[in-house]
Amino acid sequence: MAKTAHPNEGTSLEEFLKEDGNLETATAVAIKRVIAWQLAEEMAKQKISKTAMAKQMKTSRVQLDRVLSPDDGNVTLETLQRAAQAVGRSLKLELA
Repeated sequence: MAKTAHPNEGTSLEEFLKEDGNLETATAVAIKRVIAWQLAEEMAKQKISKTAMAKQMKTSRVQLDRVLSPDDGNVTLETLQRAAQAVGRSLKLELA
């Protein structure tokens, strides 16, 4: 018996983004959103205010807001590393 395709079945999102040429951009946005969320969660868990966090990072509240914004991708790795250290975590990057 031949298997028929489901009418709503297509390629995966990853395949679609790759074909569309947007996979790298979408991946970078997703990574930034996850890091921003993790930092915000750690700050809440440890009851660290934005003012205290910015002071610990030796930066401004405006820069911290960029770090915590899931949509602002213009943050340096050094800044992300300082933010991770401020909540007692480390930033891990790797080539895959």
